[in-house]
Amino acid sequence: MILKPSIISKNLAVVLNGKPVLENISFEILPGELAGIIGPNGAGKTTLLRAILGLVPLHSGELQLLGSPVNQIKKLRAKIGYMPQRLLFERQFPLSVADVVATGLLTSATLLRRVNGASKMVTDTLDSVGMKHYISRPFQDLSGGEQQRVLLARALIRKPALLLLDESNTGLDFPAQQRFLDLLNHLQKKRKLTIILVSHDLVSVAAVADKLICINRIMHVHGHPSDVLHSPSLQEAYRCEYDFLSTTTKIEGEQL
Repeated sequence: MILKPSIISKNLAVVLNGKPVLENISFEILPGELAGIIGPNGAGKTTLLRAILGLVPLHSGELQLLGSPVNQIKKLRAKIGYMPQRLLFERQFPLSVADVVATGLLTSATLLRRVNGASKMVTDTLDSVGMKHYISRPFQDLSGGEQQRVLLARALIRKPALLLLDESNTGLDFPAQQRFLDLLNHLQKKRKLTIILVSHDLVSVAAVADKLICINRIMHVHGHPSDVLHSPSLQEAYRCEYDFLSTTTKIEGEQL
């Protein structure tokens, strides 16, 4: 059976404040794939994610999500989970773990009324990320890795088909990063989730991704991680011999 792509981008371009931010971005992501969006700082990775979410307009090109044009994204909101780079609230704000996860259920339709079954949904989703026993704990008392798992539960609570994460490992030490990526990999397979993960950590993402999309304003290379990591286009995208050489040194001998 031929799978229809969950996301199709054709010659996507984004212009912000009169400045081209993205140009000629074309790729496809199949259902159940974990795709890593990589590139140097300022490459337009977060802008690409925001375009996929319908938060910035396309200057030209086409973008389809789950079979619909991106301009119809309102009807797809419940099918998309999103974990932003920055919190929508202060980490020290006095919310419990359950409160934080429950905010993932809020929409314009549910803001002023209770959501039936919300308590069970919160408990079940926390259980899926290994945080069920922290349900009553203050969010601010958790470690960075634990907070990231709670925020992941927040993005998963509506059981999305598509999960988008923007630099989800920022600020975590290496062991916590690895545990988080292993959890993503597990959820991807168990739920058949399509995941897009924006990251500056090329090596760690390559170890779990089915596909890498390397951009720096334009599309430089995309495909299987081993092909991308050994492509001359990767060095061109990063424009920094040190970054490229340190990356290839780290992955030498690793099985991707």
